[in-house]
Amino acid sequence: MQIFNIKKIKSFPFEEREKNVFFKTREFKTRIIKLSSREQIKSCKMDSYVIFYVIEGSAKIMVDNELSEIKEGDCLISEPATLSLRTENGVKILGIQVEKQSK
Repeated sequence: MQIFNIKKIKSFPFEEREKNVFFKTREFKTRIIKLSSREQIKSCKMDSYVIFYVIEGSAKIMVDNELSEIKEGDCLISEPATLSLRTENGVKILGIQVEKQSK
């Protein structure tokens, strides 16, 4: 068992996103995603399930051409999809990627 204080985990810019992974197994990995005002994550195809929990702030998220807004306290769960994210005022998200199980 490990306990993490999500609010105290340091985050790195998107270009260094692999440094934001704080726990990883074969089945899933967890990371902090922090974007400053008007930053975005361009469209990317995810082959895994994705869970986003918004720690602070808000963002617009596109999941397979469906636009939604997520804000502090919201939890988004998506099957494998193409995702993009943009924030006007900044956002900090706990992101969890869960690998699809092979049969």
